[in-house]
Formats: sequence, C-alpha cells, structure tokens
Amino acid sequence: MTWAVVVPTVGRPSLDRLLAGLRTQDVPARLGPPAEVVVVDDRPLADRAPLVVEGARVVRSGGRGPAAARNAGWRGVEAEWVLFLDDDVLLPDGWARGLADDLAAAGPRTGGVQARLHVPLGPTPPTDWERSTAGLEDAAWATADMAYRRAALAEVDGFDERFPRAYREDADLALRVRRAGWDLERGSRTTWHPVRPATAGVSVKVQAGNADDALLRALHGRRWRDVAETGPGRSGRHALTVGAGALALAAWTVRARRVAALPALVWAALTGELLWRRVAPGPRPGHAGWAREWTRMAWTTLLIPPVAVTHKLRGTLAHRRGAPPWRPPLCAVLFDRDGTLVHDVPYAVDPGAVEPVPGARAVLDALREAGVAVGVVSNQSGIARGFQTPAQVAAVNAQVERLLGPFGTIQVCPHGPDDGCACRKPGPGLVLRAARELGVAPWECAVVGDIGADVACALAAGAVPVLVPTPATRADEVAHAMSTARVTGDLASALDVLRPMLAATVPPDDEARAVAAATTPAASTPVSVGGAR
Repeated sequence: MTWAVVVPTVGRPSLDRLLAGLRTQDVPARLGPPAEVVVVDDRPLADRAPLVVEGARVVRSGGRGPAAARNAGWRGVEAEWVLFLDDDVLLPDGWARGLADDLAAAGPRTGGVQARLHVPLGPTPPTDWERSTAGLEDAAWATADMAYRRAALAEVDGFDERFPRAYREDADLALRVRRAGWDLERGSRTTWHPVRPATAGVSVKVQAGNADDALLRALHGRRWRDVAETGPGRSGRHALTVGAGALALAAWTVRARRVAALPALVWAALTGELLWRRVAPGPRPGHAGWAREWTRMAWTTLLIPPVAVTHKLRGTLAHRRGAPPWRPPLCAVLFDRDGTLVHDVPYAVDPGAVEPVPGARAVLDALREAGVAVGVVSNQSGIARGFQTPAQVAAVNAQVERLLGPFGTIQVCPHGPDDGCACRKPGPGLVLRAARELGVAPWECAVVGDIGADVACALAAGAVPVLVPTPATRADEVAHAMSTARVTGDLASALDVLRPMLAATVPPDDEARAVAAATTPAASTPVSVGGAR
C-alpha cells in the first residue's frame, strides 16, 4: 500500500505546523512513510515570493481555488491512496496509527475514508464563526482530512474546478464517487481543526457559496442536499426576507404606508429570528468580547439575506440551462513548440532552420477546420541566457506559423530556470495565459508536449496532458507520464486520444497518421539530454 499527501495552501503560517506534525508522526511499518508530500501553492501567480517548505514538493496552481489546487496535487502522484489535508489542521499523536488502521480496513470498493474532525473551543460560549467552524465535526466527506483511493479520483476526473470556493467541491466529489460505485467511509483517526482567525464580515463573505449551491443543484437535482448530506439551507427564508423587505420599501416609497406595514413586519420577524439564532448560543453580557460579537451579529444579519440571494441568483442565471457533467469537453489544444511541432534546434535563432515534425500540419488543420482553438506554449530560456533575443524568437515563431498555419495564441516564457517566474513550464502560467487569451477555461484545454515539464504544466493548470516522447525524452518522464497523462507515439495518435474529449468532431486522418508513424523516431528508447529549454 502506498500513499501520498496533498496540501493546498495560500501560504498560511499554520502550514509549517501541519508539516512539522506530519514529519514527527510515528508511522507504523505496515503503512510506511508517504511516497510523496505535495504542497500546492494556490496563491495568485502575481505573488512571486517563493513558498519554502521542508520535505515537500511545491506545485503552483495559480490561485484558482481549492478544487483546482487539489487536482494539481493528486494528478501528479502515483500512490494508491491520496490523503488530502487542509493547511490549518493539526495531527495529534497517534494520528498515523489511526490512518494505517483506516486504510488497512478499506475494502476493494472503498473509494475514500474520512477522518473524524475535532474543533477545539474555549470555555466561553463560542462565537458565530467558531460555531460555523465547529460544524465541520459533523460534515460529511470534508477534505480537511480525507483519504481517497487514486483509482476512484481518476475514474471521476477529480474535483470539479468550476467550484472556485471551499465547502461544496468536496460534496460534489463525494456524490460522483459514490455514483460511480465506490463506498465512502468514516475512519477512526482524529484530526484537530482549530478555528482560524477571520475578519468581522466573514459571515457575509461566505454567502458567495450560494452560487456554488446553484451549480450543485444544476448537476445533481433539487434534492442534492439530501444525497450530499449537507443539511438544510436557509435560501428560502433569505428569499422571503429580501422579498418582504423590498415590498415594504417600495410601498413606503410611494407612501402606501398601510400596505408597507405587513411586509415590513414579515421582514422584521425573519430578520429578528435570524439574529436570535446567531446570538443566543454565543457570548452573553459578562463574557469577554460579547459587545463586539453582538455588534457584528447585528450588522451582518442585515446584510446576509440580500447578499445570499444575490449570489444564489447569480449562480442560478449562470446555470439556468443546466451544467454538463465534469469534465466538460475540450475546446482548445495547446502545443509545445520545440520537439513537438518542429524539430528541436537548441536556442533557435534562424527561421530558415525551422522544420516541422511530420504530420504536424495535418493535425493542426484538422483541429482548425473543426473549430478547435490551437495555440503554442513554449519555454525560451535562451533569452534569459543571452543566446537569443526576443526579436529572434518572434521571427522563428512567425516562420512556424508560415509553415504550420495560424495559432490563436503563442505564449513564450523568456525566463531562466532560476528566475522564479510562474510562467516557465512546469509552472502553469503559460497555459493559464493561453486559455485566457483564447477565451476558454483551463480545464477546457489539452497540452501536447514531448517532455515531463509539458505534462507537469498541464497538470498544474488543470489541462489534459498528452506526452509524445522523442529520443530526447527521459525514461523517467515517460514512466511517470504513463500514470499521470496520456502517452502516444506521434501527433496523429495524440489527436486520436483527444478526439473523444473534444467539443467539436474532428474526423480521423489516416494519411497523416501513416506519415507520422513512418517518420517519427521510436518513443520506446528515450535518452536523457538534460533539457536546455
């Protein structure tokens, strides 16, 4: 049995405590240490400050939310089990023994095992935010500490990245995993989830999750709360509160005060009920901070219903025609340049030396004719190293377009390996920029390349990776891609693999496939050349 750890983070100080606790666990021999610990840095790419962690591989996902971050982590590991941990949990002594017991007890159709979460609270009656966090103790399938079998994740293609916030992406995943025939179980291990600091308006901010509720309804039907075990919501009461308030205000505006009285009374009653629900279990006069908590409850209670309804309407409108199952079809294919579309000439500066790979033009034309966007994502570190100028790289790219046809976007990283940029592959920056320029989502893209960095950048960006090895591809890159990507012998075969996933119908081109197969060097004998790009 093998297991890997994936921790999405936005750089909270609690990350170091979590990783330190993980390193000091007494892991039973029957489980063994994790095959890998992956920390997914989900800060925006504009934040170039390095995230330094001990004993973990760091992957950047570009600030696209916890669903995308977790996908960027698990898709790049090969272990049988993937353990998702939030960056603000604590692992008590004995946690690893509990994990070993949980995984050992898992049957062959057990797709996931959840920890028992404990939220430590002080002796004072908890605040509204503390009670909200404590609700995690009863939450079903929360990924604060959730071990998923990698095969189950792969079968449903992981988390739905259309959920940009926490709390609903895990419920959606659980529904799809169980629908695929896997069992989800509660384990014996216990994980502590302290209450993290929050701003005064956090209860208003989290109402944005109502838009995610609308997506869940579009995906799983009206009774999604029952099957997802999330408990009842307040959207109906919030809508009634807003409606009553709006009617009272409108009537008062036209001086129909008697008409305004009844809806105003309804608004006041519903608002008072919500305020009491939030204040009654919390601090009372005499408790430390009670006045500050009551003040916060008063003004946020006024804002919660209209903010919640606004987000619910926004989500409903966005998904009024339903939502396709995850993962939606691909709308764009992005290609590495050197070694994939054209023969690799290190630090190319001469447009006359550009020689397309056999079959490349036919594959690109087939995609274009079907309405699939095509683009190029290319590392060109020769600029940083002083071997090329930006003008020379642009001239070579222009020649590539003359020979292979137009591209919807050409994204180039001019930086070197030590520059700390987020655009250089294996980082996701080039793919995210290309997707934005093409007007598609990253998960609607495929990336076709010839080395491990191409696969890694696709995984980090949420795109579908396809490796087309050449004799320059390292053997370990091919072996790793066999578990984490699609591997094909040539571009025509890559198109065959992608064809069922494309939004458009691209007819097969037997002639292009025959030409490519006859002229492409065998991919079964990769050699290491060190990677100069």
